[in-house]
Amino acid sequence: MASNLNTVEIKAFVPARDFEQSRSFYQAVGFTLASDTQGVAYFYHGHCSFLLQNFYEKTLAENLMMHLLVEDVDAWHTAVTERKIATTFGVRVSELVDQPWGMREFTLHDPSGVLWRIAQNV
Repeated sequence: MASNLNTVEIKAFVPARDFEQSRSFYQAVGFTLASDTQGVAYFYHGHCSFLLQNFYEKTLAENLMMHLLVEDVDAWHTAVTERKIATTFGVRVSELVDQPWGMREFTLHDPSGVLWRIAQNV
């Protein structure tokens, strides 16, 4: 067995119907834009990251779900609400819900239809 099979990270490629709008959306939510070249933008927040791609397939976007585990979901929900993400970008933000599987979460759709579940363990 090889001894150097360590992993560093895994990132999803998130589709964007309108690349500029999606870039602005993710920055408004609180992600840092680290690079943006040749139709791929690298975003991160803390130790979590993803790649926004200037590519859109409706079926893919509307069936892609991202799960962001955070330390304080109430603070995240407050930030998204105070930044008026829903009205500014025409997206949906749910209320906070305590799930029977031991998580408190809310959902956020991005401008392309990608569903984000933002949660914390309780």
